Amino acid sequence: MKNENVYDVAIAGAGLSGLSAAILLAKKGYKVALFEKETFPFHKVCGEYISLESRELLLSLGLKSDTWNLPLVNELSLSSPDGTLLKQPLPLGGFGISRFLIDSELVKIASANNVAVYEDTRVQEIVFENDGFRVVTTNGDFRSRVCCSAAGKRSNLDVKMKRKFILQKPNVLNNFIAVKYHAKLDHPRNNIALHNFSNGYCGIAPVEDDKTCICYLTTAANLRNSGNDIAGMEERILKKNPFLREAFGNATMLYERPLVISQVSFNTKEQVNDHVLMLGDAAGLIAPLCGNGMSMALFSGKISAGVIEKFLSDGISREEMERVYADEWSRMFGRRLRAGRIIQSLFGKDWVTNLTVRSLRKFPGVVRWIIRQTHG
Repeated sequence: MKNENVYDVAIAGAGLSGLSAAILLAKKGYKVALFEKETFPFHKVCGEYISLESRELLLSLGLKSDTWNLPLVNELSLSSPDGTLLKQPLPLGGFGISRFLIDSELVKIASANNVAVYEDTRVQEIVFENDGFRVVTTNGDFRSRVCCSAAGKRSNLDVKMKRKFILQKPNVLNNFIAVKYHAKLDHPRNNIALHNFSNGYCGIAPVEDDKTCICYLTTAANLRNSGNDIAGMEERILKKNPFLREAFGNATMLYERPLVISQVSFNTKEQVNDHVLMLGDAAGLIAPLCGNGMSMALFSGKISAGVIEKFLSDGISREEMERVYADEWSRMFGRRLRAGRIIQSLFGKDWVTNLTVRSLRKFPGVVRWIIRQTHG
């Protein structure tokens, strides 16, 4: 094995969690390899809203976004399938930014801090052997003392590892699809909207350059029952909500076609698998309607970097590193995920969603309490 192929830490996946962990570890002087199957910059299916709890972390990573004219979001709109609308201020608030922009900027910061970024490189297998890892990629084999998987919601590595959530049969928590557009749309720049429809919901959030992100989650059954035609499903199901009918009718889509991912799972995931630390969505996926997935990914990178540093400096054993990471992850995110599953159960069946939104309009304090359950 060539010396240049040996690292302290190898990370599969250069999303927000992988990038934050890589940057923080590299700033401490560790040799880090970061593998990404795509080539930057590129788009990802994501709601593209970050709560302000992540602001200090992003600054510590070196992200300077003051000149980007990012929209600051301080208002929430929530509608039911029958068109009942709730609107109220967002406690804490956040900002909109596309994954195209933030990921590409963070990878520049990673490279500037001597992270070895291998683009267009798919990790095919991770093998734990001789108290270290052999990382098999389409760009050759690598070795590392620590290995993390930040490969997203569902990846070839999950299948290779035979993770529990992969082996589960389709159920109400794991058979979703997600669809995303960027659009020109006359949508308030301080507002994030969540519009519900039968067996799904659609988020509308402003991002940079006066663009708007339109991203929705629904069941695979909705698409199948629409003849696997996305446009037909939008016409037949989404546009029954009058706010979605108006938004789609007035939007000028900026993609030739939408981005789509399938087999999205909200089933419980383990944070460590065969000594590999799982980061971001690979460790656990919060319901997108909670609006906090991007922040959770960033903070999972920070948690992992902290425990990895303790291990590499010979402060703790590998077993203790893995235990502390799983405990810290659960302490910070466990309640959020449980709350997300409960909240998601209130949005799906039309009558339940209609009743929930009508009830929440009368009790705005309850909405603020619900938001606090899913944010730090």
